Amino acid sequence: MAETPALSAVGAIARRHDPDRFFCALFAPAERREAVFTLVAFNHELARAREVASQPMLALIRLQWWRDAIEEVAAGRPPRRHEVVEPLAGLLRAGEVEAGDLTAMVDARDAEAGGPPASRAAMLAWLRGTSGALAVLTGRLLGAPSSVLPALQEIGLDYGVAGVLRSLPAYAASGRSPLPADEVTAAGLATEGAVDPASPAVRRIGGDLAGDALRRLSDASAGLRVLPRTAFAAALPGALARRDLRRIAAPGWAPTPAAARGLGDRLAVVRAWALRRM
Repeated sequence: MAETPALSAVGAIARRHDPDRFFCALFAPAERREAVFTLVAFNHELARAREVASQPMLALIRLQWWRDAIEEVAAGRPPRRHEVVEPLAGLLRAGEVEAGDLTAMVDARDAEAGGPPASRAAMLAWLRGTSGALAVLTGRLLGAPSSVLPALQEIGLDYGVAGVLRSLPAYAASGRSPLPADEVTAAGLATEGAVDPASPAVRRIGGDLAGDALRRLSDASAGLRVLPRTAFAAALPGALARRDLRRIAAPGWAPTPAAARGLGDRLAVVRAWALRRM
């Protein structure tokens, strides 16, 4: 029996740090998976900038490092010796991604260094520019027609909303809140530092965010009819988002530490890919 080839560095990063998108990437054509893994690993590195920084300014410095690395490659200079920069440089040089699109993803992460989003609109703009942008770039890599890219961005956005809500206990443990500050204030909670994920007010805000995301996800899913199967991996995180959001929007939901994905989650992804709908 032939041995399974070892994962590349970016594949290993994707599997370890973003197992949802790693699993969805396995449904991409074999010759395109490495490129998708590269984007997933790049997105992880940007998210990590705030997660590992003890102060917001340190996160901004890390993000600037990525801007500089992208600009250097775009200017024709050798890529920095880094396990994600080097394969990302390959995509840039091949014209498979644009430097401006990557830099825009870096810019969208600046919001994470400035405290909680001021409003729901600000929260959605942050997630549309990060998780939504990643879905768009993945779709382009896989040959999605331009008409479907707005739907992919909304699916990516709503996967991001689900991810934030699943991660509320982790945000609280790090002393941060990702929830709209105006809604937190209106609920009578302090906006400085973490919010208690078990409080009824936080549960209400989370449930309302999930309900809105479910409605957007349903509308976006209707736009996938012309998405070819070879590009459908870009939409597959939406299948996981739908399961998460339904649970969060249901009465009695309470944030708990995110559990590992189970068989039902994987089957939902397989079903979405087989039927080409969420």
